[in-house]
Amino acid sequence: MQEKDSVSVYFVQAALHGLREQPELMDTILSKAGIEKLLLADSSARVSAAAFAKLWLAVAQELDDEFFGYDSHGMPVGSFALICRGLIQTNTLGQALCQCLASCRLFLRDIQGNLALRGNRAVISLHTRQEDQFIHSILEETFLTMVISLLCWLAGRRIPINRTQFGHPRPAHGDDHLLWGPDLTFEATHTEIEFEADYLKLPVVQDLASLKTFLRTAPQWVIIRFSNRDGLSAQVYRQLRNCRYEQWPTLADLACERNLSVASFSRQLQREGFSFQEIKDEVRRTIAFDCLRNTELSVAAIAEQAGFRETSAFHRAFKQWTGDSPGNYRLKQRATVHHSGGC
Repeated sequence: MQEKDSVSVYFVQAALHGLREQPELMDTILSKAGIEKLLLADSSARVSAAAFAKLWLAVAQELDDEFFGYDSHGMPVGSFALICRGLIQTNTLGQALCQCLASCRLFLRDIQGNLALRGNRAVISLHTRQEDQFIHSILEETFLTMVISLLCWLAGRRIPINRTQFGHPRPAHGDDHLLWGPDLTFEATHTEIEFEADYLKLPVVQDLASLKTFLRTAPQWVIIRFSNRDGLSAQVYRQLRNCRYEQWPTLADLACERNLSVASFSRQLQREGFSFQEIKDEVRRTIAFDCLRNTELSVAAIAEQAGFRETSAFHRAFKQWTGDSPGNYRLKQRATVHHSGGC
């Protein structure tokens, strides 16, 4: 981790939830992690990823639960390592995912993940038994983050998410398109994520030696790639998102702005699980989805804003992203909003 890596205080509040009845112990753990207690009252505050990693390990050890008390049964310390040891013995990502979801069922009682194939898409859907709304949302986010981070590590590459819907309201930390993808909705009937099924055919490239390294750095690895809203990849994403496509800086421009070589800049992005091209693709998709949902722009105008020279190329790309046309997608979104508003 680098000094600038940070996470929202929302995740600190969530990690400490299991200690809410033990304020003195909570204070001790915060102090050891180097986190000021006053920050907990500021929803916009951020803490260093290194401090949060210390907190993560300390809370798990204190509760003897690597799931922070979110589940009525939980995962005793050592459970995550046990699951990982089984996963590295599988041959493909599909086998690993099925085994991962089955292994989680051995420990967790309040949440269950199921894998299904819908055409050329793999869908992980969740069934969650938790009435507390805050715990419900953090339980689902933590579960999916753990599963996706394991898939990415096992494959040795990022697995991009095509579509995400959460059954809970938008959380306080806000959405992260770089993690959950631009086709992101909240307050749906249930929670599920969708990605290309072809990724399930990828080989598992990790072994016992790499597992030992991964387990030593698991909190940091997950934090940097999945909760670090101020990382370099997030900065680049926001910079591109806030200017017109024809004004986008090049890779060399971005590196120069930060006094880095192109190679060093690219390595830092890779460390966070991204390439410059992947970030550009995510921004283009975000522009398309946002415009279809929230504007009256024509499909041709949206295609131009998203950087497509021809509307037909945008149609083909959108069909690949969603299995649907831009027009049908917009109609379905409006029907969903209208239905929700009438209840």
